[in-house]
Amino acid sequence: MPLALLALALGAFGIGLTEFVIMGLLPEVAADFGVSIPIAGYLISGYALSVVFGAIIVTAIANRFPRKQVLMGLLVLFILGNLVSAIAPTYAVMMAGRIIAALCHGAFFGIGAVVAAGLVSPSKRAGAIAAMFTGLTFANVAGVPMGRLIGLTWGWRASFWAITAIGVLALAGIARLVPQDQGDHRLASSMRSEFSIFRNRQIWYSIAVTVLGFGGMFGAFTYITPLLTDVTGYGEGSVMWLLALFGVGLFAGNLAGGLAADRSLTMTLAVALVALAATLVVFAVTAHDMIPAALALFLMGVFGFGLTPGLQMRVMHYAGTAPTLASGANIGAFNLGNALGAWLGGLTIAAGLGYTSPLWVGTAMTVAALGILALATRQAHAASPSLAADGSVATQAPITPGASV
Repeated sequence: MPLALLALALGAFGIGLTEFVIMGLLPEVAADFGVSIPIAGYLISGYALSVVFGAIIVTAIANRFPRKQVLMGLLVLFILGNLVSAIAPTYAVMMAGRIIAALCHGAFFGIGAVVAAGLVSPSKRAGAIAAMFTGLTFANVAGVPMGRLIGLTWGWRASFWAITAIGVLALAGIARLVPQDQGDHRLASSMRSEFSIFRNRQIWYSIAVTVLGFGGMFGAFTYITPLLTDVTGYGEGSVMWLLALFGVGLFAGNLAGGLAADRSLTMTLAVALVALAATLVVFAVTAHDMIPAALALFLMGVFGFGLTPGLQMRVMHYAGTAPTLASGANIGAFNLGNALGAWLGGLTIAAGLGYTSPLWVGTAMTVAALGILALATRQAHAASPSLAADGSVATQAPITPGASV
Protein backbone atom coordinates (compact mmCIF):
# COMPACT_ATOMS: atom_id res chain seq x y z
CA MET A 1 0.00 0.00 0.00
CA PRO A 2 1.44 3.41 -0.96
CA LEU A 3 2.44 5.44 2.10
CA ALA A 4 0.53 8.38 0.64
CA LEU A 5 -2.68 6.49 1.45
CA LEU A 6 -1.71 6.59 5.12
CA ALA A 7 -1.40 10.36 4.97
CA LEU A 8 -4.82 10.61 3.32
CA ALA A 9 -6.28 8.24 5.92
CA LEU A 10 -4.84 10.37 8.74
CA GLY A 11 -6.52 13.44 7.26
CA ALA A 12 -9.77 11.48 6.98
CA PHE A 13 -9.39 10.43 10.62
CA GLY A 14 -9.05 14.03 11.77
CA ILE A 15 -12.02 15.17 9.71
CA GLY A 16 -14.11 12.27 10.99
CA LEU A 17 -13.26 13.29 14.55
CA THR A 18 -14.28 16.88 13.86
CA GLU A 19 -17.67 15.77 12.59
CA PHE A 20 -18.50 13.19 15.26
CA VAL A 21 -16.63 14.02 18.49
CA ILE A 22 -18.88 16.90 19.44
CA MET A 23 -21.82 14.50 19.72
CA GLY A 24 -20.30 13.17 22.93
CA LEU A 25 -19.42 16.63 24.25
CA LEU A 26 -22.68 18.52 23.73
CA PRO A 27 -23.60 18.85 27.44
CA GLU A 28 -20.18 20.33 28.27
CA VAL A 29 -20.20 22.67 25.25
CA ALA A 30 -23.75 23.83 26.03
CA ALA A 31 -22.88 24.52 29.67
CA ASP A 32 -19.74 26.45 28.74
CA PHE A 33 -21.56 28.76 26.34
CA GLY A 34 -24.73 29.02 28.42
CA VAL A 35 -27.06 27.60 25.77
CA SER A 36 -29.47 24.68 25.77
CA ILE A 37 -28.42 21.29 24.42
CA PRO A 38 -30.76 21.63 21.38
CA ILE A 39 -29.12 24.97 20.55
CA ALA A 40 -25.69 23.37 20.96
CA GLY A 41 -26.93 20.66 18.61
CA TYR A 42 -26.98 23.24 15.83
CA LEU A 43 -23.19 22.95 15.86
CA ILE A 44 -23.76 19.49 14.36
CA SER A 45 -26.43 20.41 11.81
CA GLY A 46 -24.57 23.59 10.84
CA TYR A 47 -21.51 21.49 10.16
CA ALA A 48 -23.49 19.02 8.03
CA LEU A 49 -25.08 21.74 5.89
CA SER A 50 -21.68 23.37 5.35
CA VAL A 51 -20.28 20.00 4.22
CA VAL A 52 -22.92 19.77 1.48
CA PHE A 53 -22.13 23.31 0.31
CA GLY A 54 -18.37 22.83 0.40
CA ALA A 55 -18.53 19.43 -1.28
CA ILE A 56 -19.81 21.02 -4.49
CA ILE A 57 -18.74 24.66 -4.54
CA VAL A 58 -15.30 24.35 -2.94
CA THR A 59 -14.51 21.25 -4.99
CA ALA A 60 -15.57 22.94 -8.24
CA ILE A 61 -13.34 25.94 -7.51
CA ALA A 62 -10.41 23.82 -6.34
CA ASN A 63 -10.66 21.44 -9.30
CA ARG A 64 -8.65 23.86 -11.47
CA PHE A 65 -5.58 23.68 -9.23
CA PRO A 66 -3.07 20.90 -8.55
CA ARG A 67 -4.69 18.32 -6.31
CA LYS A 68 -1.81 17.94 -3.88
CA GLN A 69 -1.68 21.67 -3.22
CA VAL A 70 -5.48 21.75 -2.87
CA LEU A 71 -5.40 18.96 -0.28
CA MET A 72 -2.76 20.86 1.67
CA GLY A 73 -4.80 24.06 1.48
CA LEU A 74 -7.90 22.23 2.67
CA LEU A 75 -6.01 20.88 5.67
CA VAL A 76 -4.84 24.40 6.51
CA LEU A 77 -8.53 25.39 6.49
CA PHE A 78 -9.30 22.36 8.65
CA ILE A 79 -6.58 23.29 11.15
CA LEU A 80 -7.82 26.88 11.28
CA GLY A 81 -11.42 25.82 11.87
CA ASN A 82 -10.53 23.52 14.75
CA LEU A 83 -8.17 26.09 16.25
CA VAL A 84 -11.02 28.62 16.23
CA SER A 85 -13.27 26.01 17.90
CA ALA A 86 -10.64 25.29 20.56
CA ILE A 87 -10.30 28.95 21.59
CA ALA A 88 -13.85 30.14 20.82
CA PRO A 89 -14.98 32.65 23.48
CA THR A 90 -18.63 32.57 22.37
CA TYR A 91 -21.13 30.23 20.77
CA ALA A 92 -21.14 32.30 17.55
CA VAL A 93 -17.36 32.01 17.21
CA MET A 94 -17.63 28.28 17.84
CA MET A 95 -20.19 27.99 15.05
CA ALA A 96 -17.84 29.91 12.76
CA GLY A 97 -15.05 27.48 13.55
CA ARG A 98 -17.34 24.54 12.79
CA ILE A 99 -18.35 26.03 9.44
CA ILE A 100 -14.72 26.75 8.46
CA ALA A 101 -13.73 23.16 9.23
CA ALA A 102 -16.79 21.76 7.45
CA LEU A 103 -16.04 23.59 4.20
CA CYS A 104 -12.99 21.39 3.71
CA HIS A 105 -14.77 18.12 4.54
CA GLY A 106 -16.49 17.27 1.27
CA ALA A 107 -13.71 18.64 -0.91
CA PHE A 108 -11.03 16.71 1.01
CA PHE A 109 -12.84 13.39 0.69
CA GLY A 110 -13.86 14.10 -2.90
CA ILE A 111 -10.39 15.12 -4.09
CA GLY A 112 -8.71 12.62 -1.79
CA ALA A 113 -10.72 9.76 -3.32
CA VAL A 114 -9.50 10.73 -6.81
CA VAL A 115 -5.91 11.05 -5.60
CA ALA A 116 -6.13 7.69 -3.79
CA ALA A 117 -7.49 6.00 -6.92
CA GLY A 118 -4.65 7.50 -8.95
CA LEU A 119 -2.00 6.02 -6.67
CA VAL A 120 -2.75 2.42 -7.67
CA SER A 121 -3.53 0.36 -10.75
CA PRO A 122 -7.10 0.56 -12.15
CA SER A 123 -7.98 -2.86 -10.73
CA LYS A 124 -7.27 -1.68 -7.16
CA ARG A 125 -8.92 1.75 -7.14
CA ALA A 126 -11.93 0.93 -4.97
CA GLY A 127 -9.58 -0.69 -2.46
CA ALA A 128 -7.44 2.47 -2.39
CA ILE A 129 -10.52 4.61 -1.75
CA ALA A 130 -11.50 2.22 1.04
CA ALA A 131 -8.01 2.58 2.55
CA MET A 132 -8.44 6.36 2.72
CA PHE A 133 -11.93 6.00 4.24
CA THR A 134 -10.44 3.71 6.87
CA GLY A 135 -9.46 6.90 8.71
CA LEU A 136 -13.12 7.93 8.85
CA THR A 137 -14.25 4.55 10.16
CA PHE A 138 -11.44 4.47 12.73
CA ALA A 139 -12.67 7.85 13.97
CA ASN A 140 -15.94 6.10 14.83
CA VAL A 141 -14.33 3.01 16.37
CA ALA A 142 -11.71 4.61 18.62
CA GLY A 143 -11.48 8.32 17.95
CA VAL A 144 -14.86 9.44 19.23
CA PRO A 145 -14.65 7.57 22.57
CA MET A 146 -11.07 8.82 22.92
CA GLY A 147 -12.16 12.37 22.16
CA ARG A 148 -14.87 12.15 24.79
CA LEU A 149 -12.39 10.79 27.33
CA ILE A 150 -10.01 13.69 26.59
CA GLY A 151 -12.88 16.16 26.85
CA LEU A 152 -14.10 14.80 30.17
CA THR A 153 -10.56 14.71 31.60
CA TRP A 154 -9.12 18.03 30.42
CA GLY A 155 -12.21 19.86 29.14
CA TRP A 156 -13.98 19.76 25.78
CA ARG A 157 -11.56 22.31 24.27
CA ALA A 158 -8.70 19.81 24.72
CA SER A 159 -10.44 17.53 22.22
CA PHE A 160 -10.30 20.24 19.56
CA TRP A 161 -6.67 20.99 20.38
CA ALA A 162 -5.93 17.29 19.81
CA ILE A 163 -7.79 17.35 16.47
CA THR A 164 -5.82 20.46 15.47
CA ALA A 165 -2.58 18.56 16.15
CA ILE A 166 -3.81 15.64 14.03
CA GLY A 167 -4.47 18.09 11.21
CA VAL A 168 -0.88 19.37 11.42
CA LEU A 169 0.46 15.81 11.22
CA ALA A 170 -1.78 15.00 8.23
CA LEU A 171 -0.64 18.18 6.48
CA ALA A 172 3.01 17.20 6.95
CA GLY A 173 2.28 13.68 5.70
CA ILE A 174 0.54 14.84 2.54
CA ALA A 175 3.27 17.40 1.84
CA ARG A 176 5.91 14.67 2.07
CA LEU A 177 4.19 11.58 0.68
CA VAL A 178 1.46 12.47 -1.83
CA PRO A 179 2.78 12.69 -5.44
CA GLN A 180 2.51 15.81 -7.52
CA ASP A 181 -0.14 15.97 -10.27
CA GLN A 182 0.67 15.36 -13.91
CA GLY A 183 -1.60 18.15 -15.05
CA ASP A 184 -4.87 16.22 -15.29
CA HIS A 185 -6.56 18.93 -13.20
CA ARG A 186 -6.50 21.14 -16.28
CA LEU A 187 -8.96 18.87 -18.12
CA ALA A 188 -11.89 20.83 -16.74
CA SER A 189 -11.04 24.36 -17.81
CA SER A 190 -14.07 26.23 -16.56
CA MET A 191 -16.71 26.10 -13.88
CA ARG A 192 -19.34 25.61 -16.59
CA SER A 193 -17.57 22.60 -18.08
CA GLU A 194 -17.09 21.07 -14.63
CA PHE A 195 -20.79 21.34 -13.82
CA SER A 196 -21.69 19.84 -17.20
CA ILE A 197 -21.20 16.39 -15.65
CA PHE A 198 -24.62 16.82 -14.07
CA ARG A 199 -26.15 16.47 -17.54
CA ASN A 200 -25.30 12.78 -17.30
CA ARG A 201 -28.28 10.84 -15.95
CA GLN A 202 -25.98 8.21 -14.44
CA ILE A 203 -24.41 10.83 -12.15
CA TRP A 204 -27.82 11.59 -10.71
CA TYR A 205 -28.63 7.90 -10.38
CA SER A 206 -25.40 7.39 -8.45
CA ILE A 207 -26.09 10.34 -6.16
CA ALA A 208 -29.65 9.11 -5.55
CA VAL A 209 -28.39 5.65 -4.58
CA THR A 210 -25.93 7.30 -2.19
CA VAL A 211 -28.59 9.51 -0.58
CA LEU A 212 -31.08 6.67 -0.12
CA GLY A 213 -28.72 3.78 0.62
CA PHE A 214 -26.43 5.55 3.04
CA GLY A 215 -29.29 7.64 4.44
CA GLY A 216 -31.24 4.47 5.20
CA MET A 217 -28.43 3.20 7.40
CA PHE A 218 -27.50 6.42 9.19
CA GLY A 219 -31.11 7.52 9.56
CA ALA A 220 -31.69 4.39 11.61
CA PHE A 221 -28.41 4.87 13.48
CA THR A 222 -29.36 8.42 14.52
CA TYR A 223 -31.85 7.07 17.07
CA ILE A 224 -29.90 3.98 18.05
CA THR A 225 -29.23 5.01 21.67
CA PRO A 226 -32.87 5.29 22.79
CA LEU A 227 -33.62 2.13 20.81
CA LEU A 228 -30.94 0.16 22.63
CA THR A 229 -31.89 1.49 26.07
CA ASP A 230 -35.68 1.82 25.91
CA VAL A 231 -36.51 -1.07 23.57
CA THR A 232 -33.68 -3.59 23.77
CA GLY A 233 -33.05 -3.00 27.47
CA TYR A 234 -29.34 -2.26 27.53
CA GLY A 235 -28.00 -0.04 30.30
CA GLU A 236 -26.47 3.36 29.58
CA GLY A 237 -23.01 1.99 30.34
CA SER A 238 -23.32 -0.65 27.62
CA VAL A 239 -24.17 1.79 24.84
CA MET A 240 -20.58 2.98 24.33
CA TRP A 241 -19.42 -0.60 23.78
CA LEU A 242 -22.27 -1.27 21.39
CA LEU A 243 -21.40 1.87 19.43
CA ALA A 244 -17.81 0.63 19.29
CA LEU A 245 -19.13 -2.67 17.92
CA PHE A 246 -20.99 -0.71 15.25
CA GLY A 247 -17.76 1.14 14.48
CA VAL A 248 -15.92 -2.17 14.03
CA GLY A 249 -18.63 -3.10 11.55
CA LEU A 250 -18.05 0.15 9.65
CA PHE A 251 -14.31 -0.56 9.55
CA ALA A 252 -14.73 -4.15 8.33
CA GLY A 253 -17.43 -3.25 5.81
CA ASN A 254 -15.40 -0.44 4.31
CA LEU A 255 -12.38 -2.67 3.66
CA ALA A 256 -14.44 -5.63 2.42
CA GLY A 257 -16.55 -3.35 0.22
CA GLY A 258 -13.45 -1.89 -1.40
CA LEU A 259 -11.98 -5.28 -2.21
CA ALA A 260 -15.28 -6.60 -3.54
CA ALA A 261 -16.00 -3.50 -5.63
CA ASP A 262 -12.66 -3.89 -7.42
CA ARG A 263 -13.87 -7.30 -8.60
CA SER A 264 -17.50 -6.49 -9.40
CA LEU A 265 -18.72 -3.02 -8.58
CA THR A 266 -22.41 -3.23 -9.43
CA MET A 267 -22.80 -6.68 -7.90
CA THR A 268 -21.13 -5.44 -4.71
CA LEU A 269 -23.52 -2.50 -4.44
CA ALA A 270 -26.55 -4.70 -5.12
CA VAL A 271 -25.57 -7.35 -2.57
CA ALA A 272 -24.76 -4.73 0.06
CA LEU A 273 -28.13 -3.00 -0.43
CA VAL A 274 -30.08 -6.27 -0.24
CA ALA A 275 -28.14 -7.36 2.85
CA LEU A 276 -28.60 -3.94 4.50
CA ALA A 277 -32.36 -3.98 3.89
CA ALA A 278 -32.60 -7.50 5.30
CA THR A 279 -30.51 -6.53 8.34
CA LEU A 280 -32.73 -3.54 9.10
CA VAL A 281 -35.83 -5.72 8.93
CA VAL A 282 -34.30 -8.33 11.25
CA PHE A 283 -33.17 -5.56 13.61
CA ALA A 284 -36.69 -4.12 13.77
CA VAL A 285 -38.22 -7.54 14.44
CA THR A 286 -35.66 -8.64 17.05
CA ALA A 287 -35.01 -5.27 18.71
CA HIS A 288 -36.32 -6.55 22.05
CA ASP A 289 -33.65 -9.28 22.23
CA MET A 290 -30.17 -8.19 23.30
CA ILE A 291 -27.93 -10.59 21.37
CA PRO A 292 -29.78 -10.44 18.01
CA ALA A 293 -29.98 -6.66 18.30
CA ALA A 294 -26.24 -6.36 18.93
CA LEU A 295 -25.49 -8.62 15.96
CA ALA A 296 -27.86 -6.65 13.74
CA LEU A 297 -26.19 -3.39 14.81
CA PHE A 298 -22.79 -4.80 13.82
CA LEU A 299 -24.08 -6.03 10.43
CA MET A 300 -25.80 -2.69 9.82
CA GLY A 301 -22.35 -1.08 10.02
CA VAL A 302 -20.78 -3.76 7.80
CA PHE A 303 -23.27 -3.53 4.94
CA GLY A 304 -23.92 0.21 5.30
CA PHE A 305 -20.28 1.24 4.99
CA GLY A 306 -19.60 -1.59 2.54
CA LEU A 307 -21.40 0.65 0.05
CA THR A 308 -18.97 3.58 0.40
CA PRO A 309 -16.03 2.65 -1.89
CA GLY A 310 -18.32 1.36 -4.64
CA LEU A 311 -20.57 4.41 -4.55
CA GLN A 312 -17.55 6.67 -4.91
CA MET A 313 -16.14 4.59 -7.77
CA ARG A 314 -19.44 4.56 -9.66
CA VAL A 315 -19.95 8.30 -9.62
CA MET A 316 -16.28 8.92 -10.55
CA HIS A 317 -16.54 6.52 -13.50
CA TYR A 318 -19.45 8.39 -15.08
CA ALA A 319 -17.92 11.84 -14.49
CA GLY A 320 -15.68 11.77 -17.57
CA THR A 321 -13.13 14.57 -17.27
CA ALA A 322 -14.44 15.85 -13.91
CA PRO A 323 -14.16 12.92 -11.47
CA THR A 324 -13.11 15.29 -8.69
CA LEU A 325 -16.31 17.35 -8.75
CA ALA A 326 -18.44 14.21 -9.03
CA SER A 327 -16.61 12.65 -6.10
CA GLY A 328 -17.09 15.78 -4.00
CA ALA A 329 -20.78 15.97 -4.90
CA ASN A 330 -21.20 12.38 -3.81
CA ILE A 331 -19.63 13.19 -0.43
CA GLY A 332 -22.29 15.89 -0.11
CA ALA A 333 -24.88 13.23 -0.98
CA PHE A 334 -23.70 11.10 1.95
CA ASN A 335 -24.39 13.98 4.32
CA LEU A 336 -27.69 14.82 2.62
CA GLY A 337 -28.72 11.20 3.05
CA ASN A 338 -27.83 11.34 6.74
CA ALA A 339 -30.00 14.41 7.21
CA LEU A 340 -32.91 12.99 5.19
CA GLY A 341 -32.88 9.64 6.99
CA ALA A 342 -32.69 11.31 10.41
CA TRP A 343 -35.55 13.66 9.51
CA LEU A 344 -37.84 10.90 8.23
CA GLY A 345 -37.02 8.69 11.20
CA GLY A 346 -37.76 11.57 13.55
CA LEU A 347 -41.16 12.08 11.91
CA THR A 348 -42.14 8.47 12.55
CA ILE A 349 -41.04 8.68 16.19
CA ALA A 350 -42.96 11.94 16.63
CA ALA A 351 -46.01 10.20 15.14
CA GLY A 352 -45.88 7.70 18.00
CA LEU A 353 -44.60 4.72 15.99
CA GLY A 354 -41.77 4.00 18.43
CA TYR A 355 -37.99 3.82 18.28
CA THR A 356 -37.99 0.85 15.88
CA SER A 357 -39.78 2.92 13.21
CA PRO A 358 -36.57 4.50 11.84
CA LEU A 359 -35.41 0.96 11.02
CA TRP A 360 -38.45 0.50 8.80
CA VAL A 361 -37.85 3.92 7.24
CA GLY A 362 -34.25 2.85 6.56
CA THR A 363 -35.50 -0.37 4.97
CA ALA A 364 -37.79 1.56 2.61
CA MET A 365 -34.96 3.95 1.65
CA THR A 366 -32.57 1.06 1.02
CA VAL A 367 -35.08 -0.81 -1.16
CA ALA A 368 -35.65 2.41 -3.14
CA ALA A 369 -31.88 2.74 -3.61
CA LEU A 370 -31.75 -0.84 -4.91
CA GLY A 371 -34.51 -0.07 -7.41
CA ILE A 372 -32.67 3.00 -8.69
CA LEU A 373 -29.44 0.99 -9.01
CA ALA A 374 -31.29 -1.64 -11.06
CA LEU A 375 -32.76 1.04 -13.34
CA ALA A 376 -29.40 2.76 -13.73
CA THR A 377 -27.62 -0.50 -14.54
CA ARG A 378 -30.19 -1.48 -17.14
CA GLN A 379 -29.95 1.91 -18.86
CA ALA A 380 -26.14 1.84 -18.71
CA HIS A 381 -26.10 -1.62 -20.32
CA ALA A 382 -28.30 -0.35 -23.12
CA ALA A 383 -26.32 2.85 -23.69
CA SER A 384 -22.68 1.85 -23.30
CA PRO A 385 -20.43 -1.15 -23.95
CA SER A 386 -18.14 -0.05 -21.09
CA LEU A 387 -19.99 -2.22 -18.60
CA ALA A 388 -18.25 -5.46 -17.83
CA ALA A 389 -19.93 -8.78 -18.54
CA ASP A 390 -20.71 -9.32 -14.85
CA GLY A 391 -22.64 -6.07 -14.73
CA SER A 392 -19.98 -4.02 -12.97
CA VAL A 393 -18.82 -0.60 -14.06
CA ALA A 394 -15.52 -0.72 -15.87
CA THR A 395 -12.70 0.45 -13.65
CA GLN A 396 -10.93 2.47 -16.31
CA ALA A 397 -12.05 5.80 -14.96
CA PRO A 398 -10.22 8.81 -16.37
CA ILE A 399 -7.95 9.26 -13.36
CA THR A 400 -4.30 9.96 -13.98
CA PRO A 401 -1.89 8.72 -11.31
CA GLY A 402 0.48 11.32 -9.97
CA ALA A 403 4.18 11.28 -10.69
CA SER A 404 6.65 10.42 -8.01
CA VAL A 405 7.69 13.23 -5.72
